[in-house]
Amino acid sequence: MIAFYPLGENAVLAEFGTSINETVHKKVRAAARILDNHKQQWMIEYIPAFTTIAVYYDPMKCYAEIKGGNLLPYQFVCQTLQTLWSGLNPEKMSQSRTVDIPVCYGGEFGPDLAYVAKINGLTEEEVVQIHSSREYVVYMIGFSPGFPYLGGMSEKIAAPRKKTPRLAVPARSVGIAGMQTGIYPLESPGGWQIIGRTPLELFRPQKSEPSLLKAGDRVRFKPISVEEYLKWEEIEDDDDFRTRASNDHSGLGPVRFPKIRHHHERSRGSLFPPPGQPSRRK
Repeated sequence: MIAFYPLGENAVLAEFGTSINETVHKKVRAAARILDNHKQQWMIEYIPAFTTIAVYYDPMKCYAEIKGGNLLPYQFVCQTLQTLWSGLNPEKMSQSRTVDIPVCYGGEFGPDLAYVAKINGLTEEEVVQIHSSREYVVYMIGFSPGFPYLGGMSEKIAAPRKKTPRLAVPARSVGIAGMQTGIYPLESPGGWQIIGRTPLELFRPQKSEPSLLKAGDRVRFKPISVEEYLKWEEIEDDDDFRTRASNDHSGLGPVRFPKIRHHHERSRGSLFPPPGQPSRRK
């Protein structure tokens, strides 16, 4: 059952469920795919979120299609959407794409890692292991261009937002807020607990698809050392990966990072070595 609500003077909010979970998320994705495949002259844009899709419309173009009668633009849009989504079948959605995100945890890149560990009674190494052992779902992109809201984080590393947000969170920072984790694509104010940073650019305005990630993607975090992070930043031409990440819609396998793996083989040591082994970092 889809519920419709007015959103201002020229938008409809369609609600596909009341709780954040993958079942509702698949319905939102399936409905968005239908809107992509059935363009409407009256539709300005649509914005998918955790459990809803906001559809913005042009009232005058709605009246042009109503052609008489007593329907208001809002009623017309609701009826049209209901018809379009009558055969909604989330199970027919194509397999999700999996993207591996390298992250350098702790230190100057993750100033709040120690806090997250302390409030959960864990070591920093345990927080990293838990955070990087999960596969996360990109529920939505929002807040700032390319910012992924990821679901599926373990409650063992949950942490409250900061009471006083930072005025500037560095771009590409990985954070935790409550039961969610996410990545800041751009430098911006923010109150999430920062536990690491990725060398990947998540927002590329020069690309036809500016956001590296999109709703429906699955994300895996891969711990890397400071040395690996710095080597990655030294690579000026990473179009090989970015092209693959932007164009790989097959869902046949994860988008990986051959350059990072190559550097790992030559690395002088990981940020968090296996238990019982001394760090080889200098």
